[in-house]
Amino acid sequence: MADVKEFQDRMLSLGLARVSEAAAHASARLIGRGDEKAADQAAVNAMREQLNLLDIKGVVVIGEGERDEAPMLYIGEKVGTGNGPDVDIALDPLEGTTLTAKDMPNALTVIAMAPRGTLLHAPDVYMDKLAVGPGLPKNVVSLEMTPSERIRALAKAKNCAPGDITVCILERPRHEEMVAEVRSTGAAIRLITDGDVAGVIHCAESEITGIDMYMGSGGAPEGVLAASALKCMGGQMWGRLLFRNDDERGRAAKAGIKDLNRVYSRDEMVTGEVIFAATGVTNGSILRGVRREPHFIETETILMRSKTGSVRRMLYRNPVR
Repeated sequence: MADVKEFQDRMLSLGLARVSEAAAHASARLIGRGDEKAADQAAVNAMREQLNLLDIKGVVVIGEGERDEAPMLYIGEKVGTGNGPDVDIALDPLEGTTLTAKDMPNALTVIAMAPRGTLLHAPDVYMDKLAVGPGLPKNVVSLEMTPSERIRALAKAKNCAPGDITVCILERPRHEEMVAEVRSTGAAIRLITDGDVAGVIHCAESEITGIDMYMGSGGAPEGVLAASALKCMGGQMWGRLLFRNDDERGRAAKAGIKDLNRVYSRDEMVTGEVIFAATGVTNGSILRGVRREPHFIETETILMRSKTGSVRRMLYRNPVR
């Protein structure tokens, strides 16, 4: 008989899907209501309640912030019944609070789980990110390359012209030079307003999304979540933490980061097997949003396991009582 303390990803995966679905249901009531904080809090409360039903000894390593900043699901918070395996939890109860408040596409609830000590404890700072999909030569692109060098290297590997490449970039003033350089190669850009976990996932399904590469800086916690998804779906990713001041460098030290300039590969951000779940809140290019009918609520969830490389899409219809 298997040790109940072992990380049984197959048994835990459906429970993880329930966690992301509950958060989506809760935040969906606030779609288009213009209140980002209320939508986020609703997702946090629902996610926490469901996590505490799981037979795990969980610790939140990627959460809503430090304990003094987040009343629930803060970094270091213990979740689960306490009976079961020791696991790391990385989560974003509502990736795209602005998207939800404004009823814009691609808001998701996101969570990943892995054996204890296998997820990078990324501080709440920025991360320079670069990602491509599966089936490419190892290290085909790198963070040391300029944006235009990345485009040319990827085009060569895909045996196509730079003009056939599409890059996903977060629309921010800090990326204006990068955008200009990418466009100078003839490559296309899909700008996204928020939600760079979804942006990275797009690379893994390029035949559906049309996205070949993701680049640019965004939250480091989201980088670990994105790496968890890519470890399940296939693809390569690199991340390097960015620091704007001594306070942020102090956060890194507190999180156990010693080399502030280190480039982390996907498998260095997620060193063990991982399970990942995301549920659509608003309609998007990866998942359908929450759909309300007179007698039921329907969600679409993507559930993945790195151990098997399985990617499962599930429609969950819950009667309205």
